[in-house]
Amino acid sequence: MTSEFHHIPVLSRELIAGLNVRSNGHYLDATLGGGGHARLILEAFPDTRVTAIDRDETALETAKITLADYLGDRLTLWSGNFADFDPKETRFDGIIADLGVSSPQFDRGDRGFSFRNTAPLDMRMDRRQSLTAADIINHWEEEELADLFYEYGEERLSRRIARSIVGKRPFETTTELAEAIARSVPRSYRYGRIHPATRVFQALRIAVNQELESLEKFLEKAPNWLVPGGIIGIISFHSLEDRMIKYHFRDREILQVITKKPIVPTREEQEENPRSRSAKLRLARRL
Repeated sequence: MTSEFHHIPVLSRELIAGLNVRSNGHYLDATLGGGGHARLILEAFPDTRVTAIDRDETALETAKITLADYLGDRLTLWSGNFADFDPKETRFDGIIADLGVSSPQFDRGDRGFSFRNTAPLDMRMDRRQSLTAADIINHWEEEELADLFYEYGEERLSRRIARSIVGKRPFETTTELAEAIARSVPRSYRYGRIHPATRVFQALRIAVNQELESLEKFLEKAPNWLVPGGIIGIISFHSLEDRMIKYHFRDREILQVITKKPIVPTREEQEENPRSRSAKLRLARRL
């Protein structure tokens, strides 16, 4: 299981430095994933504590193995959506969230996040929920699909793609859907910089997991969980998330923006970890 959920944390040096981790501090990792960021916080001082959240049970079960030395007094795990978390009276010295999909979720064929392998159209981060990508693709109306692809995937050929999907469904696998999307677009678009199904798959993943709705709720609540002077740092991977974070940080009276422009990975990190290329880190301090 540990090798199955190996994940390279993105912008780790910048995030930990921006968080200003201190001795005896208590930090919230709202998206535990492979546990890379949580481990760096725990390793910073022998008395730092972390509360970590994830809705993917595989991530939590893996953390019980890879971070076993910290469980108990220094590491507490919480299963669920970070938007539903309630710290009660606890306040944190720092909060982090990495909104990217973990590498194991992309790489494991049965999760359905990627079209590189044939897999069921699933895309659920929390497998306890019922809604899957197959439900959306095979049952939503053409107009609903077009709006979804345009709003969440920023796909300019959304209506053309939606019309083609409705005419060819039902779909069962990721590759089946990706091939149908590729055949529905002009040849010049088909062989562009990214695969023509990329934005549609992004939109489906966001919809299945209600990512933007969850982020909106989290951004409303999280600043209130910080101690005065505490720092929140969020890593996003597409413009919809980044804009939401930027405006929430700017418009909250209790927050002071630290990063007027987002921090992006160095060229070296992008070369070592190509999946980091679109990452953006924004930081703010609780007044």
